[in-house]
Amino acid sequence: MSDFKQKEDTSWLDNLRVFATISVIFLHVAAPFVTKFGKISMPNWWWANTYDGLVRFCVPVFVMLTGALLLPRAHTLKAYLKNRLVRIVIPFAFWTAIYICHAIYEKPNNYNLTFIVDKLINGAAYHLWYIYMIIGIYLIIPIISTWIRKASEKEILYFLALWLISILATQPIISNYTPDFNLKYFSGFIGYLVLGHYLSSMKFENIKHIKLVSFSIFFAGVLLTIIGTYLLSSQKGKFIVDLYTYFSLNVVIAAIGIFLFFKQFTLKNKHLLKFRNFINRNSFGIYFVHILVLFYLNKAGINGSILTPKFGIFITTGLCLFCSCVIIHFLKKIPLGHKLVG
Repeated sequence: MSDFKQKEDTSWLDNLRVFATISVIFLHVAAPFVTKFGKISMPNWWWANTYDGLVRFCVPVFVMLTGALLLPRAHTLKAYLKNRLVRIVIPFAFWTAIYICHAIYEKPNNYNLTFIVDKLINGAAYHLWYIYMIIGIYLIIPIISTWIRKASEKEILYFLALWLISILATQPIISNYTPDFNLKYFSGFIGYLVLGHYLSSMKFENIKHIKLVSFSIFFAGVLLTIIGTYLLSSQKGKFIVDLYTYFSLNVVIAAIGIFLFFKQFTLKNKHLLKFRNFINRNSFGIYFVHILVLFYLNKAGINGSILTPKFGIFITTGLCLFCSCVIIHFLKKIPLGHKLVG
């Protein structure tokens, strides 16, 4: 596989991580309005649907980034578990404690052992599901990376083809007409992990107008998400989440498009590079804290409805990002802060 190697310059992955980090906040600001189909004005719902549909790629892309960065590397099991996994588990434990304390503070009458156990099992905050998932992904990376480094391109494509078939088999309408093959070992986020490695390793210099092609792929996925969600929701008279899931074909398409687009994109502006570097260093901590920030912004009357969702979603996202950056910056100044906050 001499012609199937990771690019040496991985700055585009940093650019994409920052974009995905901001997109997660944007998604969480827009999401509450999307679910109110039929309960808010259609113009407001359409803005929220459009914004949310634009950034549905964010979680798949995070997993793809992990695959692009970690799968090509050789990992000794002991060193990997000690260095890589601990970097996730410690901040996860810290922020779980923070969110549990926050929940108890907000509703002190709910405090009991069952409450705490439930938070530990199901997540102390709704966005922490991602950490449970990524810990599982990290546990399997040493095994998958060993296979990846020895596999041929055809073998990797075979895996991705079976993963895609497992996704197609669960799509609305299609699922009613597909045999019940057991493809569970090829389903789930592990496919995004392998996909991220594959796309980051491939060369696309010979494809004309690759930026336009990749953006068109992204746009097609987004358009399917936005318009399809409207049509399904209109038909049922309520919000239908089917095309918003991370394993809907349209989201897979959008994630592939944005991943390829950023692979061809170079950031040169020194001010934007400085901003990029700061967010990139603190993206994990920003992910952990941003839900807490959104909670208190909303309590202060600041949410996506300010000046209507058309503007409010942008404003709230910007304020949340700024506050999250400040909080993580100062938390990292305290002793052991870097290890605790992520």
